[in-house]
Amino acid sequence: MSRRFAGAVVSLAVFILASTACATAQSFRVQCPTSTITHPSSLNNNNAEPAYSVPTSLAVNGSGYLAPTANVNGAIKCQQVSGGDGYSTMANGVQTFMFSFGPLSGLADIARGLPGTEFPSMFNTTYAGNLLPGDPATTDGVVANTWPAWPTPLATGGFTYNGAVGLAPDIANLVSIYDISEGSTGNTVCVQTNSPLGLNVGNTVKIAGTGGVPPAGYDGTWTITAAPYTFPVAGVPGVTNYGFPAPFNFTFTIPTATGLADVNESQSASASTGPVIDGHVDPRQIMDVGVMNGNIPAPLVAIDEDDELFLTLTNVGMIMRPDLFEQHTIHFHGYPNASAVYDGVPDASVAINIGGSFTYYYLAPDAGTYFWHCHITPPEHLQMGMVGQLYVRPRQNRLAQGASLYAGLQQQNALESAKDLRTACNPTADILCSAITPVINTLAVQGTDKLGTPQKYTYNDGDGSTAYDVEYPLQIHGFDPNFHFVGMTFNPEAFADMKDKFFLLNGRSYPDTVTPGPMATQSSDGRMHYSQPLPSIINIPVGGRALLRIADLDVTEYQTLASLGIPMKEVGFNAKLLRDQGGNNLEFYTNSITLGGGESLDVLLDASDAGCGSAGCAAALYPVGSTFYLYTPNLDHLSNDQENFGGLMTEVHICNSVTSGTFGNTCN
Repeated sequence: MSRRFAGAVVSLAVFILASTACATAQSFRVQCPTSTITHPSSLNNNNAEPAYSVPTSLAVNGSGYLAPTANVNGAIKCQQVSGGDGYSTMANGVQTFMFSFGPLSGLADIARGLPGTEFPSMFNTTYAGNLLPGDPATTDGVVANTWPAWPTPLATGGFTYNGAVGLAPDIANLVSIYDISEGSTGNTVCVQTNSPLGLNVGNTVKIAGTGGVPPAGYDGTWTITAAPYTFPVAGVPGVTNYGFPAPFNFTFTIPTATGLADVNESQSASASTGPVIDGHVDPRQIMDVGVMNGNIPAPLVAIDEDDELFLTLTNVGMIMRPDLFEQHTIHFHGYPNASAVYDGVPDASVAINIGGSFTYYYLAPDAGTYFWHCHITPPEHLQMGMVGQLYVRPRQNRLAQGASLYAGLQQQNALESAKDLRTACNPTADILCSAITPVINTLAVQGTDKLGTPQKYTYNDGDGSTAYDVEYPLQIHGFDPNFHFVGMTFNPEAFADMKDKFFLLNGRSYPDTVTPGPMATQSSDGRMHYSQPLPSIINIPVGGRALLRIADLDVTEYQTLASLGIPMKEVGFNAKLLRDQGGNNLEFYTNSITLGGGESLDVLLDASDAGCGSAGCAAALYPVGSTFYLYTPNLDHLSNDQENFGGLMTEVHICNSVTSGTFGNTCN
């Protein structure tokens, strides 16, 4: 462990109690590679989502693995979250203590209700200055007990940083030099180091401690011309000390100086790479932002099919419960993982201690709505708020304008000459796959939606049946205030008596569900924090469709949502397209859906003519300016603890148009 790390921890504010003291024995770190075997930067721009035309071409590489050779699909996405505690504000004004995940990357996007998942070019950027406790709310100027007039949202424009919190340049490697000499001919400098530096041709190297810059010495930053370097059998004229193995040697040129003196066995000469972004972080910044910065729901994660996701969990400890040395994990419920080590179930995986970080890796093979939670004592940690949502967008979204949806699905299902080995859906070989080619070719092609952007779909349907215009993640959850109070006050928790009294959509009960923008809560550190960033207002452009990505992680209750007026079209269940093995659509219209804890649904609120069944009916039934309600018919869930109103309910607005950019989707 570096001295910088230990010193930073010692310098933390006094209120960082024993719960984080063991941070001095571990290490915070993040990972966000710019190139991988699956997404080599030589073949793919990993900082943008490429259009989908044909499946990725794969061939066995020199190491015996299938690797891309052309048409690389998808990109690399990264995110960092904290595991700790925080407070949220219930609709009756009560501040509620939580165990919670919080954002440690994508902070500006999350404050605007967007996913915090970023490309490497954004994630791997450092903050210009010092992040402040409570950020981004602190920098945005949010002050306790001062709120804009409703429905004006809190101003979130002051803070714009979306990189990884704490990320700082690091000297990746520094070694001592055994011998450095320019020889007697030319400008080439030969270097032998006492340990391999790991350099390649074209890398830069910093030489120091050789007596000064040329002509006094070799100090400076140079570009490698050969590495690893093998000395010729006959040697190099003027270089008398050589013979180390190739990994210990490299060369560079100094065009402005010749005949520099040999420096041999110096006590001060060193070679190092320049400062690089390699996952090294400043723990002080991690603690300043991550402590008491919990969100409900947890930071939103969103990726596209074919993406690789690197999700880092950093355990910052719980300030309100310094007696608990709680570990945390991330478990993606129902998500197909290739390796149990990334599944987050501690029995078969790893658990992250206070002061440590762990990066989970996922390859996104299947579109759908998933969710994630901590799998340490699940009934406790879920009830206390450690729940979040993840969804995977289908590659059908990335088809070119005018491309056939049917042909695009045939390609990935291995029914054409080109095939995608990871996602091929052949019902005769795999009864679990659901993206089966539809039995009828509807001749649907990729077009534009009501927002004027490329048409979006819930799944790779091949017939356009899951198309939508705007989307809204809705996390259903419930809080038992007594359990949360006991969880904060060192008393035994009564699991058998757990009973929810607050019923939440994205961490809020009505009327807070229709408050635009993030909600902020003052925590015990005296700072305002964005505790509930996701609103639940549903704005639909006239004649359009809204996709509701609904996930339920309630611990004690089944939950029902009903739509009064606008029909609900259920197109997916538990991240599977509703389609049978013969290619027949099993989607259906309903006015209510019911979920248990650990289930997800994909529902289209259909305010188009297709939803009401005849040409022109949508304009009459769902005119601009209309307000509808999405609510629970369970009357005891339409309450906020002792207040017998509110609860599990939100509003649906029909708009002339919708301006995208946040999940509040501004209604015009």
